[in-house]
Amino acid sequence: MKLGVLTVPLSSLSLEETMKFLSEQGVQMLEIGSGGFPGDAHLKPEEVLTDDGKAEEIKALLKKYNLEISAISAHSNPVHPNKEVAAKAIEDFQNSVLVAEKLGVDTVITFSGCPGDCETAKYPNWVTCPWPGDFGEILDWQWNQVLIPYWKEAAAFAKAHNVTKIALEMHPGFCVYNPETLLKLREAVGDIIGANFDPSHLFWQGMDPVLSIRALKGAIHHFHAKDTKIDDANTAVNGVLDTKKFDQLETRAWLFRTVGYGHDRAVWCDIISELRKTGYDGAVSIEHEDALMSPKEGLCKAIEFLKDVIIEESPAELWWA
Repeated sequence: MKLGVLTVPLSSLSLEETMKFLSEQGVQMLEIGSGGFPGDAHLKPEEVLTDDGKAEEIKALLKKYNLEISAISAHSNPVHPNKEVAAKAIEDFQNSVLVAEKLGVDTVITFSGCPGDCETAKYPNWVTCPWPGDFGEILDWQWNQVLIPYWKEAAAFAKAHNVTKIALEMHPGFCVYNPETLLKLREAVGDIIGANFDPSHLFWQGMDPVLSIRALKGAIHHFHAKDTKIDDANTAVNGVLDTKKFDQLETRAWLFRTVGYGHDRAVWCDIISELRKTGYDGAVSIEHEDALMSPKEGLCKAIEFLKDVIIEESPAELWWA
């Protein structure tokens, strides 16, 4: 495995300044936003796709700072019921695929998306329970009429441009939010669909990331290192389905935290070890979304924490056995 960072929190720095800073911290891989929610501060598709020199410039910088790109990220909602929103998301995804091809990157990260409840809907409708029966009808329409057809087309586009891994981040609010829904879409579309496994989204839903990794053996395309701290008192009163804004730190049920500030070293050792058991040997990419720390402090603390946890070398023969 290699230590990586999603560069979006460092968007105030140039790409070279970001590479220099992260390389000095011992980072080996970069995950770079190219549109959608992550933005494109460090990788503007229109520049790379219209100027061959831009791609070569990025490759030269990677070589200069001894870095690799683990994935291109363009999280968005390509099946949004607002056709303009969906069209922009699809454009961002396709441009990210084309940029990935030009840079020799095989992985693009995004969300599965979430449709509305019918053709005339204005907003996404995330279904979370089976009753009344209307919800089941919505789910059937979303998956069979919208989600699966879209991702079959998107997968074909990605394959045609040498992107072999579409890593969907399992996130509440979207149709793929847990291992079961990820595997459902993978079965329908093919093994180009896999997970961008982010434990933070599973922690606050009450899942065990170790068991979730085990359930997704062979279907994990990328990994995000981000933690979540559950507020036991607030959760005991109101549960984990929390719609309060992220700056309401004292009253939320949970907060995203830098790795090590939500769960201890033993938990993260178990997560990394389970990844190794499943055969995953890619990036462990830090995503900083900790409201209590600046990006640089949060990233540096996460980097130092993971250096002591990540498994870099391949296992040796079992000489003692």
